Amino acid sequence: MRENQALHWIIDEDRLFTDMADSPDNPCTACGGCCAHFRVSFYCGELSDGLGGMVPVELTSKVNDSLACMKGTEHGHGRCIALVGELGQPGVGCSIYPRRPSTCREFSPWEADGRPNPECQQRRQALGLPALAALPPEQAAPGLPA
Repeated sequence: MRENQALHWIIDEDRLFTDMADSPDNPCTACGGCCAHFRVSFYCGELSDGLGGMVPVELTSKVNDSLACMKGTEHGHGRCIALVGELGQPGVGCSIYPRRPSTCREFSPWEADGRPNPECQQRRQALGLPALAALPPEQAAPGLPA
């Protein structure tokens, strides 16, 4: 990732979310490892059939009365239905990126202080991708020590 990559940290109700541009500099657009490893569960109020929800309900499974998850990830180690492309190859990405659940928005390749996320590093290594470098201090989450 180049230093001029647009990385946006969003703080909402004490939760830290990340948005990145869909560009060749985005490390996720040549990976997809987290989308094919973790169960992507989230509060069912995020579903598109609820009040203000955005996540397409047809792409989800019910976990319980409070939680839903993305189809394909129900038991972990499964590929999310919204993931398109081949893992570890350029162009892999989320078909619902602007409407993805909070779980995905909170998972960032970097920690708030700019260090690489260890879980991301493990997924990248499993796909034979290079480790990510730490972010420059000016790209760490705002208001947090670098």
